[in-house]
Amino acid sequence: MPRTSLIIILSLCLAACQSSGGAKSTAAQDGSAGTVASAEPAAGTTTDVPEKPSFAEWLEDLREEALAAGVSGDTFDRAFAAVRVNPEIVAKDRDQSEFTKPVWSYLDSAVSPERVANGRFKQTEYRPELNAAAKRFGVPAEIILAIWGLESAYGTNTGGYNVIEALATLAYDGRRPGMFREQLIDALLILEAGDIDPIAMRGSWAGAMGQTQFMPSAFRKYAVDGDKDGRRDIWGDPADVFDSTANYLTGFGWTPGSPWGTEVKLPRDFPWEQAEIDIKKPVTEWRKLGVRLANGGELPAVSSLASIITPAGHRGPAFIVFKNFHTILRYNYSSAYALAVGHLADRIAGGPPLIATWPRDDQPLTKDERVALQELLSDLGYDPGGVDGVVGPKTRTALRQFQRSIGEVPDGYPTSQLLQQLKENATS
Repeated sequence: MPRTSLIIILSLCLAACQSSGGAKSTAAQDGSAGTVASAEPAAGTTTDVPEKPSFAEWLEDLREEALAAGVSGDTFDRAFAAVRVNPEIVAKDRDQSEFTKPVWSYLDSAVSPERVANGRFKQTEYRPELNAAAKRFGVPAEIILAIWGLESAYGTNTGGYNVIEALATLAYDGRRPGMFREQLIDALLILEAGDIDPIAMRGSWAGAMGQTQFMPSAFRKYAVDGDKDGRRDIWGDPADVFDSTANYLTGFGWTPGSPWGTEVKLPRDFPWEQAEIDIKKPVTEWRKLGVRLANGGELPAVSSLASIITPAGHRGPAFIVFKNFHTILRYNYSSAYALAVGHLADRIAGGPPLIATWPRDDQPLTKDERVALQELLSDLGYDPGGVDGVVGPKTRTALRQFQRSIGEVPDGYPTSQLLQQLKENATS
């Protein structure tokens, strides 16, 4: 789902969000962390903690800000007619579990036979609208379909929350109030423009809206009136849904005529330190290193630079990904999500399943285990770049160094077996 400050945003989904070390910290943005603690007060002094305003008082202040931004009093009052602080949303914001689904489990669901079949059916049903969007924006119909399928199961599950109530709850009592307050003002401006009625503005608990889950700021910038009826309706109008989704991708640099990526086979002597999404080379360079298509054929002649990624290490599939893969990441910053979009699009277009198998006997490390892994690497003299439970490029480099020292394939992929070997080496 597009989140200009979230992509991936949010991701809600996901997503499925992997950590390749590319995500920026939000500490400085939302004020929730990263500030220097104040000194303790001197003896005899007291510190006053500002009392939190009531929701009604908070709304009065918000109303002034909204009116100054161009929202009419009537629009504001209609939008908040039955809005309250929703405790269910507060609970969801507070209790976001750390569970990480294996990439293969995510893809099993995201690119299931049923989703592929439904995508092909929808392509036939909405061929004129999809072809029009593809022609106008240069984004293949199958990519639009894949995002539509992942975000709302082709429009069947768009979220049942009142978006104004969800955003107001998170702006008043959420972990990132500043960001959600901005999104709330954007949502009110959407209502002011007449694109949707307050009662019909439904979405996820985090405020993502419509059939391809736009945050309000993304809607205001990228939503398109595809059928020219005077409204940008991503909730119920397929032409608007498709054009808006394609316009979003185009806005972030989609290259018409270029693929997102494809499955590849790596040679036995592949330099594993090169398998990072931020390492980009011409296709000709990857050919020289022995990279071939998974079926043994030559890599396609693509002009954009390419990266090699191995989401499950040397035991799983490998992929060469191009500039358009990075554009999909702007929708949701998760490699698993971007792979799902690309692969689902290929399957809808009649492409084959993946050739390589996943290491389904592996289970992702928990955050505590990732922290332990980094601590052990550091103790053994391998610099993981910090101990935070985030397996980024520095941690993978440290893992590769350790793997070489014990004679294993240096793919930098953390497993429970590697964690156990680190423990044994640390105690020997």
